[in-house]
Parts: sequence; structure tokens; C-alpha cells
Amino acid sequence: MINKTLGMLAIATLVLTTSCKKENASEKIDDASVAAAAKNDEASGKLPVIKFNEEEHNFGTINEGDKAETVFTISNEGEADLIIVNAQGSCGCTVPDWPKEPIKPGTSAPMKVTFDSSGKPGQQQKTVTLTTNTAKGSEVVTIKADVTPKAK
Repeated sequence: MINKTLGMLAIATLVLTTSCKKENASEKIDDASVAAAAKNDEASGKLPVIKFNEEEHNFGTINEGDKAETVFTISNEGEADLIIVNAQGSCGCTVPDWPKEPIKPGTSAPMKVTFDSSGKPGQQQKTVTLTTNTAKGSEVVTIKADVTPKAK
């Protein structure tokens, strides 16, 4: 009786711990799976082709301490799903929010980029590097601003 109770308890624990884990698609995407997908796409001759509405955005003159935001539109003009594994700003002041789901051929998705100008007076130029399954493997967009220093 005790062994049967312990066995049922163990099964219940196993079911609860495995069924309660919620995953989203972006957690399943890693560099190895993108490399494998790119290799398959390349062998078939079908690759995603990334295009941006603009590759460089200039915020113009902003005040030190402002948080400026822009949205880059990412389009897939290729023949395979576009997967963005990661997007990394060139410094902690530049934060991208990129699409986590694959972008189907012929469609587009937004990528919001926020620039925090705190402690960054003067001319600024920052980049966001996207790790993708395109032929190049990475793509770069740039933001610029002329940051007016705070009055002392």
C-alpha cells in the first residue's frame, strides 16, 4: 500500500513539473538551430533576405536624459522564414526589442530601439547588431543623435 502511494505521488509530481513549464518559440531558437536551418535553406537555394525601412535613424537634437525611441520595420524579401536569434545594442544605453517569432517571406515586423541619452552628451552613434539566419548571418542598423548636455 505504501509503495503504491509513493508510486502515485511520484507520477503526480512528474506530471505536474513537466506539464506546468510554459515555453515560447523564442526559447527554442538558438544559434545551433539557426545554423542548421540556414544550412538546409542554403542547400535548397531558399534563404531569407532581410530589408529595413531604414538602416540608419537620426534622432536629431535631443536633451541629455531623454529616452528616444524609433521603430525599424524588418521585412523578409526572401524565400524562407527569417529568424532573428538575438539583437544587441553597442552599449547598454541602446536597447532593441526585436521580433521573437519567425518572419515569413513577404511579411514584415517591427523592432523598437530605445536610446537612453543619460550621461551621453554630444554626438552619439550607436548600432544594433542582429544575429539572423540570412546569408551574412548578421545585420546592423544605426542610430544617431546630437545630445544637448544638461545645464550645470
